[in-house]
Amino acid sequence: MTFFTNSHRQMQTEFGSTALADRIVEAAVTEQLSETQTDFIHSRNMFFLSTIDEAGFPSCSYKGGAHGFVRVLNANTLIFPNYDGNGMYLSMGNIEALGKVGLLFVDFETPQRVRLRGQARCYRDGALLKSYPGANLVVEVTIEHAWINCPRYVHQMQPIEQSPYIPDATGRFQIALWKRIDLMQDVLTDSDRAEAESLGLITIEDYEARVAAGTLV
Repeated sequence: MTFFTNSHRQMQTEFGSTALADRIVEAAVTEQLSETQTDFIHSRNMFFLSTIDEAGFPSCSYKGGAHGFVRVLNANTLIFPNYDGNGMYLSMGNIEALGKVGLLFVDFETPQRVRLRGQARCYRDGALLKSYPGANLVVEVTIEHAWINCPRYVHQMQPIEQSPYIPDATGRFQIALWKRIDLMQDVLTDSDRAEAESLGLITIEDYEARVAAGTLV
C-alpha cells in the first residue's frame, strides 16, 4: 500500500517537501508496532480515534479508560473497548461501514505521540469482550502503518485524576450526568431512567453549569 496519495504529493511538490516526506517515511513509518511503541500504547489511558462515514465525512472521538485499556495483541494487532456513550454510535457505526481508522496516542507530560492507521472490526461477544467488564463492544485494529510524530507542538500538561465513570472490575459504572437531565428521561432505557431518578433529576441549565465548573458527577 502506498503511504501517500496524489493530493499529498501535490502539496509536497507545492511546498518543496517531497524529499523530506520520503525520508520521514523511510526513517519512521513501519507496518507494525515496535516494542517501544507497544509499551507507550500500554501506558496510555486515552487516545483519539478517527473514522469515516459512508458519506465520506470524518469523525474524531476521544476514547478514555484505565491505563492499559488499549492492548497490543501482537505487532500488527491491537484491541480497545467501547464503553457506554450517548447512543449515537458514530465511531462504531463508521467502523461497521468502512472499517478504516486512525489512532493518535499522546503523552502530555513528557511530550511525545504515536500515530497509526489500519482496518478495524467490532466484536459483540466472545472472550475479548468478556475481558473488558462494562464494555458493549470490542474493536480489533489490524495495523497498516505506525509512526512516531514530532511532539514539538504538544503542550506540556499534567493529569489530575482518572474519570470516575470508568467501569470497575465487575463492569459496574456510574450513570452519566447527562442521563439525569429531565428532558432525556423519555428516551432512556428503563434501568437508566430508574437510576437517574434515584440520584435526582437535573435541568439542562444545571448540567451546563456543572460542565462549565468541571463537576461531572
